[in-house]
Amino acid sequence: MRDDPSRGDGINQTVATRPVEQHDENAGASLRLVPWAALSDPESICSWDALAACAIEPNPFLESWYLLPSLRLLSDQTEVNLLRLDISGELAGMLPIARPSHYYRYPFPHLSNWLHPNMFCGAPLVAAGSEGAFWQALLRWADQNAGTALFLHLRDLPLDGPLYTALLDVCSQQRRQCEVVQREERAMLASNLSPEAYWDASMSGKKRKELRRQANRLADEGAVSFTRRTDADGLDQWVQDFLRLEQAGWKGEAGSALASAPATATLFAESLAGAAARGRLERLTLSLEGRPIAMLATFLSPPGAFSFKTAFDERFARFSPGVLLQRENLAILGNPDIAWTDSCAAADHPMIDHIWRERREIGRLSIAIGGAARRFAFRQLVRHETRQGSGR
Repeated sequence: MRDDPSRGDGINQTVATRPVEQHDENAGASLRLVPWAALSDPESICSWDALAACAIEPNPFLESWYLLPSLRLLSDQTEVNLLRLDISGELAGMLPIARPSHYYRYPFPHLSNWLHPNMFCGAPLVAAGSEGAFWQALLRWADQNAGTALFLHLRDLPLDGPLYTALLDVCSQQRRQCEVVQREERAMLASNLSPEAYWDASMSGKKRKELRRQANRLADEGAVSFTRRTDADGLDQWVQDFLRLEQAGWKGEAGSALASAPATATLFAESLAGAAARGRLERLTLSLEGRPIAMLATFLSPPGAFSFKTAFDERFARFSPGVLLQRENLAILGNPDIAWTDSCAAADHPMIDHIWRERREIGRLSIAIGGAARRFAFRQLVRHETRQGSGR
């Protein structure tokens, strides 16, 4: 089931847009459902950015500079609001929430964190030390505001971090069923090795020899250079070069390139500008005679990083420019602020899986909400789904 539950069936769902207060037993903690536009003013964005800086797990896709343009440009097919947790007057948690009427291809209404195809992590932003309070408040809100929803579904949650551990603890304490209904492993870069030692350990001697040959043949075509930038200088031109490069390849032919739709092209430009303004963007470019032939945009979210988008000129495919760029990208291992990098790639990716040897486990979770009848129905649904999954 690879459909996108955040899109529902294309029909706007009715969700309360007035704040809804739910008080947690933790002193000074409250959860509110608010329209996302209410957090687009400068003061709210400042609080939002402060939350991102102290989050227990980084997620750039839920930061203000990425989520706000995402909602403005891409949420027209469903109603999305934000659940915000405040503790002692400070923003301590954030999650975009929707009410899809379909669960993938099945007509099961549910609550879900909202994502779009260019968001590669669904973890909520939660201040360190507040993860238990966040899940308690969220689940209580879901119980009391379930409406027609049969369960809560959380997509693309990392299964190797403190947020997932805290969620399991809360569900165990409440005797609440929580099931991982799908899991996958995607390539991750996390090592104490030097870039050179990591490359040697990842690639066979025969493959390294072949790539050296390809690099030499590429140099025969003209001057080759790598450029790495973390500022905003020349960003507008870099964005246009990237969009043209991606559009000229197979993604353009398939209609899945960022430039294939004005909304995704605009999101790419605005999100990179927002990340660069906060020192959260790294751009890596492989150029031939000053012309980009491979490009990579990475979001820096210490202690992690996220390889957001990459593209290469397919006319030079015989020189493996994407692999050459990834070899240069191993320099991120020397960044003292970055302990790991999420590839944001699909499981079993044919290129990056052969270079990056670590794996990050990502899951889709379904969680019981509401009263006894609703939870009984949920048990039957999730039993059927997990049985089908084990059969596959």
